[in-house]
Amino acid sequence: MRTLAAGLCHSDLSVIDGSRPRPLPMVLGHEAVGEIVELGEGVAGFAIGDRVVFSFVPICGHCEPCATGRPALCEPGASANAAGELMEGGSRWKDASGQPLQHHLGVSAFAEFVVASSRSVVKVDNDLPPEIAALFGCAVLTGVGAVVNTAKVSPGESIAIFGLGGVGLASLLGSRCSGAYPVIAVDVNQEKLALALELGAHYAFDARSESLVKDLRQITQDGVQYAIESVGNEAVLAQAYSATRRGGTTVSVGLPAPDKRLNIPSVSLVAEERTIRGSYMGSSVPSRDLPRFIALYRAGLLPVDRLLTHRLSFEDLNDGFDRLARGEAIRQVVIFDSPSAARSTR
Repeated sequence: MRTLAAGLCHSDLSVIDGSRPRPLPMVLGHEAVGEIVELGEGVAGFAIGDRVVFSFVPICGHCEPCATGRPALCEPGASANAAGELMEGGSRWKDASGQPLQHHLGVSAFAEFVVASSRSVVKVDNDLPPEIAALFGCAVLTGVGAVVNTAKVSPGESIAIFGLGGVGLASLLGSRCSGAYPVIAVDVNQEKLALALELGAHYAFDARSESLVKDLRQITQDGVQYAIESVGNEAVLAQAYSATRRGGTTVSVGLPAPDKRLNIPSVSLVAEERTIRGSYMGSSVPSRDLPRFIALYRAGLLPVDRLLTHRLSFEDLNDGFDRLARGEAIRQVVIFDSPSAARSTR
């Protein structure tokens, strides 16, 4: 597989800073699009020259979660990802000294050429710009999927998005596309709040406001019906939960460090029938959801291109992660064979 473009995501940054332990040495990158240049023996359904978007959970199609329509929880896929291997087992590459390198989520897109399982890719149209196509592999699949698959938001239902990175803003786009009202954006970054309003949020609030929950309850008749937490922080998750109404649902998309614990008033789960749900990969079925999300983009209903703030060359990768760590970007994409200078799209 020749990598065409790869996005920078906090899940990669979590491996870099050690908050998400993974077997090392590992080649990172999991949000990507590539072109098939060679097929292994017995691979069916693909041809050389096909363009594919990667799914960061390889899907066996036969385990209990897969058989019941929840392939994001594929058991062999999760085991392979935790081991840094492909679903078929083992690593397919080595460094210059001959030491095996681990695969990141079956993708490892920060390389010019990669070996991937056919169960980790979905074919897409070749005319979709690579820097846009890459975003569908994680930010869009996760963020939009959390709204339409996990929460199942209906027109007229209220929703608050806590955290306006690539996934959070994709959730905002999915909320608007689903007809949610009002759509409320919450973050500490004023530029991201301004962008959220441009993308259709009806309200935007600074997460540091002491009256945040009170304000949200006031404009939504005692709390939102849905809250999406995309930060990966247990305190933010508790804040999102506190903003929901009786019978409300909080969907957690972010990945906190494994040792973090959530503290909420547990009686409210029963007495108020509130719900907390996890959403991994947007509870998506990639072969089903990638084509339909791309169709919504082409129809102008999911302006995913607005999430792309920086186009990078491979040489700019470390600078891009520094920028991501400082919260100065939404989605940055490495375009292979691109000019050496990074540039902002806005």
